[in-house]
Amino acid sequence: MVGKLCSKVFGLAFLLLVPGAAGLAQELAIEDAAVYASPEAPLHKHMTIVIHNGVIADAGEHVRIPKGIQRISCQECVVLAGFWNAHVHFMEPKWNDAAHLPAERLTRQLGEMLTHSGFTTVVDTGSDVENTVALRKRIERGEVYGPRIFTAGIPLYPVHALPFYLADVPTEVKAKLGQPETAADAKALVDKNHVAGADILKLFTGSIVRPNQVVPMQVEIARAAAEEEHKNGGLVFSHSSNMEGTKVAIDAGVDVLAHTPEFADEIDRAVLQRMVTQQMTIVPTLKLFSQDSDIAKIRGLDYQFRHLGGRLVYGTDTGFLADYDQSEEFRQLMAAGFTFRDVLDMLTTAPAALFHLSQREGKVMPGMRGDLTILSEDPASGRPEAFTHVLYTIRGGTVIWQADRTTK
Repeated sequence: MVGKLCSKVFGLAFLLLVPGAAGLAQELAIEDAAVYASPEAPLHKHMTIVIHNGVIADAGEHVRIPKGIQRISCQECVVLAGFWNAHVHFMEPKWNDAAHLPAERLTRQLGEMLTHSGFTTVVDTGSDVENTVALRKRIERGEVYGPRIFTAGIPLYPVHALPFYLADVPTEVKAKLGQPETAADAKALVDKNHVAGADILKLFTGSIVRPNQVVPMQVEIARAAAEEEHKNGGLVFSHSSNMEGTKVAIDAGVDVLAHTPEFADEIDRAVLQRMVTQQMTIVPTLKLFSQDSDIAKIRGLDYQFRHLGGRLVYGTDTGFLADYDQSEEFRQLMAAGFTFRDVLDMLTTAPAALFHLSQREGKVMPGMRGDLTILSEDPASGRPEAFTHVLYTIRGGTVIWQADRTTK
């Protein structure tokens, strides 16, 4: 980790070891830090941030800290709004029976997968909805330290066209995978997911049944599912894969492409412009494609989409990818030509806007949620790995992860 850090932590070191302890008070002061209030803001030094009842109550150079409040002295820290990862999966076997697993084990697993990277909010784009909702409830009750979770629950696939990489999943799991044959079937599956606790919908508008063969979802079925999800107030994500699957997503009224289309040669400027006009969003997931021979073209799609006015939101397919390190995603984003401010927008203000939460989060200022990611290196350095040098992950004023460092 670059740079020397002098950090004093009072009453915080025990938080990750004892879920449900005093951290739920949501009262915290961060002293003498460097702060980017938003992706556009200049770096302000010697700032103090006070979080009260889970909300930023004050932020500035001359801030009074209430007596008895927990403090983090942060002279060489860089404070940012809490990071989002808008494409994860709680599908690995270690999450099975999350309702009954030991709280300490779940906190540790969430730390290894997500919170060590500064993620205060994540979007699960496909998992067993009952299991993921059980995990979320334990986090929200304070039994387990972890990020806020939005979940799509069980995705919908084209009929008789599951992705080839799901061939080895257990039979009982396959039986749960929705493959609607009619618009009515699609609506029923969407409603079933919502009753179970899903917040959003994931459609495979282009399902890769073999490495070079994509089967599209019927537009009528995709549109019916999207309309039903919108009635329920949720966003619709799509795994589109290629031009045909992307056109289905556009015609169906999908809100978000969960990946950059990996068959990049087929996607032209006109398609990207139509997506921008419909206010669609792309989650790049460039790490997923980083070994592809045409990764430069895939990166180019994201850069062109952003240049045309499209919104990009950070996401990595963590959980499908068993390697949880975020360095490659940041490296690929910067190789695409994005600045650290562009990337910070993808991590903070862009997802807040996508989920219609901009009035309450995504920036470091009074009135916003006390969700913060604290780094030991200023990402303005231009080093992609700066975003991975996380010291603290703070959710609503509670430290849900901290680096293993010597404290005084």
